[in-house]
Amino acid sequence: MRKVIVNEFMSLDGVVQAPGAADEDVSGGFAHGGWHLGYFDDLSQKRVLESIVEAGGFLLGRRTYEIFASYWPNASEEEQVIAEPLNTKPKYVASTTLTDPLDWQNSTVLQGDVEEAVATLKREDGDDLHVIGSTELVQMLIEHGLVDEFRLMIDPVTLGGGKRIFHDDGALRPLRLVDGEVTSTGAILATYAPGNS
Repeated sequence: MRKVIVNEFMSLDGVVQAPGAADEDVSGGFAHGGWHLGYFDDLSQKRVLESIVEAGGFLLGRRTYEIFASYWPNASEEEQVIAEPLNTKPKYVASTTLTDPLDWQNSTVLQGDVEEAVATLKREDGDDLHVIGSTELVQMLIEHGLVDEFRLMIDPVTLGGGKRIFHDDGALRPLRLVDGEVTSTGAILATYAPGNS
């Protein structure tokens, strides 16, 4: 059985929207796109690379899939260390609008009920499935108890609003710290698993 591991860049007030570029996701009037990039250092880049390389495959929401599929197949030579595993490993896409065959190599649309499809993938043998970005997909996975681990890079910045992976639904969900480190930029690399703290 393999785990579902959620990887997110997060502000101190819990926002995960558009960490990478100004025009990545401006929905809801979000004006702080690209907020995360200044907090990368050697340690955090190493962790991101390790996570991508160790993944057995990726679970992606439609929007994240479309952003990645338009970028990573054409990545520069310097970025191939990240692009190669992203391009070649299996990618499972949660979407009600996309249909197979998808353009990006080794990508397929999850068929039927997403919760059931992910639960089926978890029961298979193989390396863990990693989720990157994909806010709505992550919210659904949390709601249905399908996340085994959260790998968060929590940046020392507040954004005052934007998309979050944790709903304001009144549910108590204890987490326990598995690993933690502070980067040279003041960001916290924290790995949490569901369970009592």
